[in-house]
Amino acid sequence: MIVKQGIPAAPGVAIGPALVLDTEEYRIPRRTVHHSDIGEQIKTLDAALESSSQEVQELQDATTRKLGAKTGTIFSFHQHLLKDAKLRETVVELIRKQGYTAAYAFGQEMNRQQRMFLAAPDGYIRERVIDLYDIEKRVLRHILGRAREDITSLTEPVVIVAHDMTPSEAAGLDTEHVLGFAIDVGGQTSHTSIIARMLGIPAVVALNNVTSDISGGETMIIDGTHGIAVCNPDQENIRRYNERAAEYRKFQLSLEVLRDLPSQTRDGTPIHLYANIELAEETRVAMQTGAEGVGLYRSEFIFIASQALPTEEEQYETLRRSLRHARDKPFTIRTADFGADKHIPSIKQESEANPFLGLRSIRYCLSDLNMFQTHLRAILRVSAEGDVRIMFPMLTTLMELRQAKSVMQDVMEDLEECNIPFRRDLPVGMMVETPAAALMSAVFAKEVDFMSIGTNDLTQYTLAVDRGNESVGYLYTPHNPAVLRLVRQIIRAADGGQVPVNLCGEMAGNVLYTQLLIGLGLRNLSMAPKNVPPIKKIIRLTTIEECQAVARKVMRSDSERQIAGIMRERLRRIDPEAI
Repeated sequence: MIVKQGIPAAPGVAIGPALVLDTEEYRIPRRTVHHSDIGEQIKTLDAALESSSQEVQELQDATTRKLGAKTGTIFSFHQHLLKDAKLRETVVELIRKQGYTAAYAFGQEMNRQQRMFLAAPDGYIRERVIDLYDIEKRVLRHILGRAREDITSLTEPVVIVAHDMTPSEAAGLDTEHVLGFAIDVGGQTSHTSIIARMLGIPAVVALNNVTSDISGGETMIIDGTHGIAVCNPDQENIRRYNERAAEYRKFQLSLEVLRDLPSQTRDGTPIHLYANIELAEETRVAMQTGAEGVGLYRSEFIFIASQALPTEEEQYETLRRSLRHARDKPFTIRTADFGADKHIPSIKQESEANPFLGLRSIRYCLSDLNMFQTHLRAILRVSAEGDVRIMFPMLTTLMELRQAKSVMQDVMEDLEECNIPFRRDLPVGMMVETPAAALMSAVFAKEVDFMSIGTNDLTQYTLAVDRGNESVGYLYTPHNPAVLRLVRQIIRAADGGQVPVNLCGEMAGNVLYTQLLIGLGLRNLSMAPKNVPPIKKIIRLTTIEECQAVARKVMRSDSERQIAGIMRERLRRIDPEAI
């Protein structure tokens, strides 16, 4: 028996026979052709690119139908590259000038791009190299005329074991027979991991060399909740993990009962739970899970999903669709957060050495007033149709807030002149996600109607840690004492300024932090829709006094490990199943 620790990619437990996939790597020898055959090689390349593009379009359409538009956009990058005229020109030049075969020329260019991605300082870019591998394999299959290994039509339940799995392969998995999967490489935010979570397939990634530790047909256990893979388990481990699987299924069913129950502590204090969403369809799902509204609508995904800059009307209609699903509940729209790890096809973004510290978010919007005004017009127009609020992200100075409000005021005046309805008293808030904004939160509180704490970026900037960089990922902990002190300071500043404060980072959706956050004074939390039921369960099991006791003990602690231990021990007291 071999027990391996990796990274949890999708929760749940799977036990079954392993299906070990070949790496399917193409090693193309350096070959040249006679100049008379060059035209034929170019035709072969064009046919392969066209066939690959059609395949990707079919895959994107199928993924969108099955998992939603957001997941389908994963393949937009594939489609964009396959249709990239510059890529074709570069490969054709290699064929013409060097006399390379289409396969060797395409492989050479893709290898060059892969090296560039792997050398990028941005962890998000490095993770996208798997998409380049996916594209390379697809095109080379068509050039070489090889059939793709079919894992979409299995006849027996299996646990997939592979060195890697491309997004295309993950999206095409036969969910009836694939119990789970384990791969040597990958990260929690890779597209493959995202698809696994959407499909509900337990998965563990970054297992290093799991493919060499098990043979096809041998029993494999996947614990996607804790990131553990067990090769050739003994009977005791099989029994134990079968119990865990049953407990997980029971836990999932218990959460459904909570949907229509009030979100309040045992002593009757209401804690409002909202949803973080990116697409219109997610709003409906959020309401079904029991969310009381939308605490964060990431409006930049309207731009990410479009190859061309979306018009005012397109933005308005998208927002309107989502707002209808909210059924008159609070609906907070964050203005577009461009830059950093979000790449917008329709916007030319200059390459930056440190994109997370560069022209991103509100800074970009204030540098492109035409785009920003169009964006605000769409938001203001939809504000007339529901309980809409607007908030500006990534603020670091009071001047940025005032500039953004000034631009919005100009847009309001334009709409009034055109007799276009909008909500004049639209609540205006801000994201507090930089140390600068946190330290100045008492000043900001005088000029906004509400605040929302973005702990993902606040943690990253406070600790100077790129959360996408695996080599320093162990330092990225939202319960670091420095981060918690800033969170407490923001809450106190909001209370002092008598403005509501929400927390919408990933901390909000993690049951480990629920008692601490309530104990620090938060009464509004916003999270991924799927996290609403488990958070509500913890809220209904605790009291304000218990939460305040957790917060007092945590804030007296000076190490992440000690803080994590306190939170786990207190959570175990009220809900042993949650740990």
